[in-house]
Formats: sequence, C-alpha cells, structure tokens
Amino acid sequence: MSNKIYVGNLPYSVTDSSLKDNFAEFGDVSSAKVMMDRDTGRSKGFGFVEMASADVAQAAIKGLNGMSVDGRQIVVNLARPREESRSSGGYGENGFRSSGRSDVGYGAGGHGGGRY
Repeated sequence: MSNKIYVGNLPYSVTDSSLKDNFAEFGDVSSAKVMMDRDTGRSKGFGFVEMASADVAQAAIKGLNGMSVDGRQIVVNLARPREESRSSGGYGENGFRSSGRSDVGYGAGGHGGGRY
C-alpha cells in the first residue's frame, strides 16, 4: 500500500504548512504540497501529502476524508500513480516527432497537405 495521499477540494487559503499540520495529527508527515497555478500563483485546490508509513496514511484518510475546511468538504484518498501522457507531439525520449496523424502538416499533397 502507498503512503502518498491526494487531498482535493481544498480552500484556496490552505498552504503547504497548514496542510502538513492537519495531517501531522495522525503521524509523521514526510512532505505536504499544495499545487499552485504557475500563471496566477494561486492554489489549484488540491495537493499531495506523503506520510511516514502506509498505516499512518490510512489512518489520516479515514480521519480527514469528508472533513469541512473553511466551508469546503475535502476529499482525501490514496494518490494514484501518474499515467503516461499521450502527447500529440513534441520533444520526447525519441527526439522530436510530429503528432502521428498522417492528415496533418505538410506532405499529403496539395497546398498545405492534408484532407482539407
């Protein structure tokens, strides 16, 4: 079992330290991070907490899921692993490649190519 927790529906007033303090009631917190919008610098309304052990993480989930924080009912559950993104192109491990669609870009005939 994992010890990384997803925390959703957070009020925008929650900070990394206040998130850590709330989870510290259940045991040692390895890290607590509220995700921020890079353009506005404002909270995205969710974050991740990593607890010292899976047992402590499970206790925190049971104790905090559904709790009201500043009038918002927070969602607390185990974090799922990141899914591999299926990007439409760009620079990746195999170098730059186009989107993989044969009907886009230059090459399939005509002015500008493609099906248009």
